[in-house]
Amino acid sequence: MSRIVIALGGNALGNNLPEQMKAVKITARAIVDLIEDGHEVVICHGNGPQVGMIQNAMAELTRSDAQRYIPCPLSVCVAMSQGYIGYDLQNAMREEMLDRGIRKGAATVLTQVQVDPQDPAFRHPTKPIGPFMTEAEARALERDRDYHVMEDAGRGWRRVVASPEPIGIVEIDTIRSLVETDHIVVACGGGGIPVFPTEGHHLKGAAAVIDKDFAAAVLAKQLDADLLIILTAVEKVAIHFGKPDQRNLDRMTVSEARRYIDAGEFAPGSMLPKVQAALNFVQSKPGRRTLITLLEKARDGIAGKTGTMIVSQ
Repeated sequence: MSRIVIALGGNALGNNLPEQMKAVKITARAIVDLIEDGHEVVICHGNGPQVGMIQNAMAELTRSDAQRYIPCPLSVCVAMSQGYIGYDLQNAMREEMLDRGIRKGAATVLTQVQVDPQDPAFRHPTKPIGPFMTEAEARALERDRDYHVMEDAGRGWRRVVASPEPIGIVEIDTIRSLVETDHIVVACGGGGIPVFPTEGHHLKGAAAVIDKDFAAAVLAKQLDADLLIILTAVEKVAIHFGKPDQRNLDRMTVSEARRYIDAGEFAPGSMLPKVQAALNFVQSKPGRRTLITLLEKARDGIAGKTGTMIVSQ
């Protein structure tokens, strides 16, 4: 039996509530496959589309009635997204497990993740959130709401916010206790609610979104997991991606990954952070591995049939 942390992309959960309800059923089937094989599973999901949707809705309320509604901090919007995504995920997994005769609890932990308020990321926002827009729509938000916007990999324009490095998981003892009592845990949703300590024991929310792959790597380290699975839109990591000589990788060592990173093989904001998060976990303790693959290929990836497995050497 292995202890596995799964990093699930927010885009895999759909862009609205009806899409999410359908997507979590597919997600639950793939995850329960791993539970059925005897693995302990913890899920960390993204929230890029969802947190942007929530904040846009809150901004519209404030704009329509500024006396009744006050602006909603991004950290609070992240917490909201954790609640409603976790609600759907844990219920879909519970239903799938019961259908297969598996009696385990599933729980969502609203998770705070500590960041450094002096992190340079706060000066250079790069993390896309919310829906795709035309350039004209993005420029209007930039002008009217003082948002930072950028073009996102040829797919359209999106709002971008700071993405500081995660330092530690505040609720790690709670998450560990649930795992050790045979629960399936959804934690660090959207990379976690970014917080930093202030006076006394107070934790203050930060206007940021933490990359869920980096948060999952920290979570996996603190839980002493055996395997980190980073799910993405491709079956395998590739070099020379999109070119005639593209080569898919079955296996990649830490030294090979560093060489490919130095050569610019992995796109920033796409595969690069996934490989970097994989290295953060693999290098933290001998024997740890990271698998990067498609959701529906996770079971085959663990069996060595597909995906890209990143190992120390």
